[in-house]
Amino acid sequence: MQLGVCYYPEHWPRERWPQDARDMFEAGIRVVRIGEFAWSRLEPRSGELRFEWLDEAVEVLARAGLKIVMGTPTATPPKWLVDAHPEILAVDEHGQVRGYGSRRHYCFSSPVYRTQSERIVRLMGERYATHPAIMAWQTDNEYGCHDTILSYSRAARAGFPEWLEQRYGSVEALNEAWGAVFWSLEVTAFSQVEAPVGTVTEPHPAIVLDYRRFCSDMVVEYNRLQVQTLRDSGVNVDIVHNFMGLFTEFDHFDVARDLDIASWDSYPLGFLERGAHPEATKAFYRQQGHPDFAGFHHDLYRAMCKGRWWVMEQQPGPVNWAISNAAPLPGMVRLWSHEAFAHGAEVVSYFRWRQAPFAQEQMHAGLLRPDGSPASAWPELLQVRDELARLSAEGLSGREIETEQAPVALMFDYASIWACQIQPHAEDFDALELHLSWYTALRRLGLDIDIVSPRDDVSGYPFVVLPCQVIADDALAARLSAARDSGSRIVIGARSGSRTPDFQIPDQLAPGALGELAGVTVDRVDGLRPGACPGVTTANGHHGHALRWRDLLDSTRTTARVVTRFDDGEAALTERAGVSYLTAWLEEDTLMAVLVEECRKAAILTTALPEGVRLRCRGNLVFAFNYAPEPRWLPEGLVPEDGWICGGQQLAPAGVSIWRMA
Repeated sequence: MQLGVCYYPEHWPRERWPQDARDMFEAGIRVVRIGEFAWSRLEPRSGELRFEWLDEAVEVLARAGLKIVMGTPTATPPKWLVDAHPEILAVDEHGQVRGYGSRRHYCFSSPVYRTQSERIVRLMGERYATHPAIMAWQTDNEYGCHDTILSYSRAARAGFPEWLEQRYGSVEALNEAWGAVFWSLEVTAFSQVEAPVGTVTEPHPAIVLDYRRFCSDMVVEYNRLQVQTLRDSGVNVDIVHNFMGLFTEFDHFDVARDLDIASWDSYPLGFLERGAHPEATKAFYRQQGHPDFAGFHHDLYRAMCKGRWWVMEQQPGPVNWAISNAAPLPGMVRLWSHEAFAHGAEVVSYFRWRQAPFAQEQMHAGLLRPDGSPASAWPELLQVRDELARLSAEGLSGREIETEQAPVALMFDYASIWACQIQPHAEDFDALELHLSWYTALRRLGLDIDIVSPRDDVSGYPFVVLPCQVIADDALAARLSAARDSGSRIVIGARSGSRTPDFQIPDQLAPGALGELAGVTVDRVDGLRPGACPGVTTANGHHGHALRWRDLLDSTRTTARVVTRFDDGEAALTERAGVSYLTAWLEEDTLMAVLVEECRKAAILTTALPEGVRLRCRGNLVFAFNYAPEPRWLPEGLVPEDGWICGGQQLAPAGVSIWRMA
């Protein structure tokens, strides 16, 4: 459990670097990320390399006892490169070039940019591969930020038919998979296929899904190019990328297969405003962030690289890019830091060391203010430093704090998210929001959660939930059946199995490949407009409502037992041999009532937590966090017999308590 910081030595006078490095070390920081936006300083003109300043910065940090994460600078191609090769720029859905002047101004499909990226990464790798202070490398920065995954450049348009030929092999297979006979979209050659953009009305959904897959694979290929270039240059330390929050434009599982560590950039306050929360929720958590935003992403990225993950950028104060930019409640920077460690983070790195007095991020806080004096997060950093030292002094290390398998596995699939975005059917159906709702309902019950992909083996989990696994195939059904046979209880949510991987309605109707497992057949769907909220009473007596969506079952082809019905008689929850099917998007409290009963059947103990309080276990440690702006008390059943390592039963606003599990 180490602390880190993002540092930009090129922004500050060289005479300041040694003091910064000493201050970092004294503050408990041991890891420093540098270099990821420095291409114009490293190569101000084509072939004119100036690495000496970076050499000096590396040595200054190393002499202070700091370890370095070296970033490749490809997120910001310099002006000379854009002038020489304007074809590297991405093109949006309106045909507008995504031009120079900020960052991320390149197209992942561009062969020219791949060549240029390989060149600068190779030069950096060869220069620094063996430096003992460099503990890891970061590829690029925040792939896809600013809506830069989907590009319709000439290179992307040319690459899409080639990608399709590799995927399908023949145009006959392509036409069959797409159902291209509809609206006379059949082709006789792959070269006839066009990118699904600029059409008179909505483009063919199967073509859109494959274009999303193609663009995602371009990110995979580009990241793999950087990783392989670093390895070929002699780099033998960990390679990491920093992913983002609420971002589903490419398949992160696919990208992460080439990484040693997954990391993400945690900005709970900025993303609170972007989340689909009621205004009352946003007001209540204005200075704290939603209590499950960070936890969900911690668990998501923990799933990527066999449990190895970091927070590469942790918000230390107000950001500059949200709809409104609140100052964190005092104590929240400390809470966010401990929460990341509780979920298994190896490093929590703050963005940034010192607030920039110039350019786009002038209003983005750092650990230091623009004049170099300590900012509001500084005492919280020192407190976390001291508390981590106390945990170490307590002998809490090694197996005692390993992150163990959680009792609940929640399935998350990027292609299923895309399918709902392509054809939402109900205007406000947001599959990512639905997954977050299920995650929140489970966390409010005091449960730890592992997020899994549909390719993972989930046998051994007592409880497996699929909030919205739209795309399902026989392989997934077989893995779930094996889990069920080994004792797992499974809950499948609405819309699951409603499309094949080719974006067709399955021959056996929804839930398709999961139909035999669930014992249900969907007759038709009911997209619920705002205000249309069918009532339902759960098996444990809670009365609530459905929102946005219902699957209406074919009673003549459903073999599962109906556990609960809506007030109008339609099935709400069915059960067959340890597998339940939930037919609707339920409001959160009602979903929570359903999951309590399902956990009881799975022999999983739940604890209803006070509003805003969350728990997380790491090894034999239990962490409690209070996101509420008011004090909260932990339930009596959680009070340890042998005392508290940190905090106590009463949690102050932004409070943290830590104790050993009984």
